[in-house]
Amino acid sequence: MSPAARVLVTRPAREALRWVAALQARGIAAQALPLIEIGPAPDTDALAQARAHLQDCAAVMFVSANAVEGLLPTPGHWPAGPRAWATGPGTGEALERAGVPLQAIEVPTQRFDSEALWERVRGSVRAGDRVLVVRGADASGEPSGRDWLAQHLQAAGAEVAFVAAYRRMRPTWTAAEHAAMQAAPKAWWLFSSSEAIDNLGALAPHTDWPASRALCTHPRIAQAARARGFGTVVQTRPELEAVCAFLQSAP
Repeated sequence: MSPAARVLVTRPAREALRWVAALQARGIAAQALPLIEIGPAPDTDALAQARAHLQDCAAVMFVSANAVEGLLPTPGHWPAGPRAWATGPGTGEALERAGVPLQAIEVPTQRFDSEALWERVRGSVRAGDRVLVVRGADASGEPSGRDWLAQHLQAAGAEVAFVAAYRRMRPTWTAAEHAAMQAAPKAWWLFSSSEAIDNLGALAPHTDWPASRALCTHPRIAQAARARGFGTVVQTRPELEAVCAFLQSAP
């Protein structure tokens, strides 16, 4: 990695590489330093069953691009009828890549979390609707993530089902990755997950962070970065153009 790296992208490897390529295409020196590793679904039979019965759903909520890629590994399997819900633009783009018709996709436009998605879709939820939530599991296969949206759907009378499409795990860093971190002391750490910050603390437990800078895509992530000890924490919208605009203007 060049010592002049401007930003360290901490998303899972496949997403991080896409982001690095896009940032570099805009003249921003970027390095992938994944802080979450994506593994296979803990129950592939349950995932296949969910995929086979999508037509029974009024809506399918995807918590991330990895959820989309896990449930819809190849384009062309989206049935007519169900809505596809996403909490952010990256997940919405993954749905488009998976062949979900644009008119079936619901993504918030101002804030990107479960609360904003609920504000967008709550008027269309009817008692008895079946909603499938596609999410991740932790390294042991146990469900991970917030249940806020599911609770509100159930309160509105919807029937909520869950399926884990992937595992989220702490990566194992090599000496090269530790060296990459040390080689870019002035880089911005781009965080799109509080879990990534937790994993960083476990991977580099003796590192002092007051001189480090975090660029975070949600208030909860910014709060986690401050709690970890980052001296400079800035919140930005999660879209690529917003991140680029900040990096191109920041000192």
